[in-house]
Parts: sequence; C-alpha cells; structure tokens
Amino acid sequence: MAPKTRPRLSAEDWLMAGFRALARSGPSALRAEALARDLGTTKGSFYWHFADLPDYLSRLVQLWEDRAFDGVVAQLDPTAPPRARLEQLIELAVGFRDPSYGGAALEPALRAWALASPDVAKAVARMDARRMAYLAGLCRDAGINDPDAPDALYAMAVGLETLGVRNAHRTMGLLLRSI
Repeated sequence: MAPKTRPRLSAEDWLMAGFRALARSGPSALRAEALARDLGTTKGSFYWHFADLPDYLSRLVQLWEDRAFDGVVAQLDPTAPPRARLEQLIELAVGFRDPSYGGAALEPALRAWALASPDVAKAVARMDARRMAYLAGLCRDAGINDPDAPDALYAMAVGLETLGVRNAHRTMGLLLRSI
C-alpha cells in the first residue's frame, strides 16, 4: 500500500491559518511551528513559501488590507442607488463571519495586535483612512450631509464588531435610518 501523501499547502493556506490563529489566540500564535502543527505539516512548508516570520507577518497584514477593503467593496452592487450600496456595505461590514478567515474575531484581534506592533498599527490606520474616505463619499452620494455621520457609522461598526454583537446589522440599520 502506498503511503498517504498530504496535499501541498499554498502560501494562502498558511495565511488563512494565520488569520484563524490570530483570531483564536492573538499574535503569539503566529509562529511557524504552531501554524505547522495546526495545519498538520512541517515548518519546511512554511519556509518554502516565506523567507522568514517577518515576511510572513507582512504578507498576512497585506492580505488583510486587500481583502478587508477591496474584497468588501467588490461585493457591492455598482448599479444600486447610493443609499442601497450604503446599506449593503453596512451589512457586509458587520455580517462578515467567514470562519476560514478568522471569523468575526479577526478584525478585533488585528486591532489588539496593532497596540503592540507599529507596523500593524500603520496598516490599521491606512485601512481606517481608506474605509472612512469611501464611507464619507458613499454618505455624500446618498444625500447624508451630516459631516459626523460617516464617523458615527464607522465607529459603531468597529465597536459592534469588537463587542461581538450578534445582531449588529439591525443596530446599524437603526442608526442609518435615523440619519
């Protein structure tokens, strides 16, 4: 009988494992050995894809930046009126629960990591700025002229996500209907 061969892991498999580990256990879980154990493989596979741990961490944060903005905006219906796109955005922002990507705990874990890592803090600041600019434009297009509305919507979305509120989309919908 031939020995069982494991499927080859891609760099993305390692990165997704990192998101899950970060969400579950924080940044201390982002070590080659711990991730290899979680994936049922050896550290050699890790070093096949990444030069070292700093390379891995950098690519992990970059993938989060790509997915957490571009991936979300790409899901919005470009033909929908601005107010409907704003509602879609809110639903996506507070409803994202993909467990393969760390689930609802990923972004709060990233924000906690940013408190101890200047590089992660810069990435979170870039993400916040991109999201706020996009949200402000969408609010303006939707006829919401209160200059504090984008800040309030974003703060509530981040807060509800951090608190893990299960019906966050309903709460956000209430706020949106009031502005």
